[in-house]
Amino acid sequence: MIPCGDESSVRIPHRRAPRGFALMEVIVAGVILAIGLGAAISLSMQSLTAQQRGEHAVQAAALMDELLGSLVALGPVEWNRQYQPSGAFSSFDSSYKYADFQYDMKIEDAPQGMPCDVLLIVTDPLGREYRCATRVALRLGEEPDPERSPRETIDRQAYFESLEEDPSAAK
Repeated sequence: MIPCGDESSVRIPHRRAPRGFALMEVIVAGVILAIGLGAAISLSMQSLTAQQRGEHAVQAAALMDELLGSLVALGPVEWNRQYQPSGAFSSFDSSYKYADFQYDMKIEDAPQGMPCDVLLIVTDPLGREYRCATRVALRLGEEPDPERSPRETIDRQAYFESLEEDPSAAK
């Protein structure tokens, strides 16, 4: 046996990690992070656009409901006397919340006893159109706001007191 010396003095060569490997990992992780953030920002922008489109659709539907409700209440003839067939909603009130929306109401004349064809187009601030086609009957000789009242007076207090005494007396 050949003496080798002290075992503590024997060195075993270690394999060293290649230099720059940690830097490559950081660069790859940064690229992956950048791609992920880019996708997240893109999705959030699409989400905001879709939300705005939905808000405008809801607002346009509410405005259509308001215009068509006034058309039904007044009748086509009186509505044409009181309002312009097209314009901005700011023409109703300059402080109106939806003043930047536009409308165009086309009411076709109809023979006596037949409903009028109505096409309502509401345009949002971005230029998108929302359409509603319907028919509205003419008001024939009715008072604008007929007065309605009961034939006999109603004593509500006595009615509710009688219900408290005898619940089966409800009409």
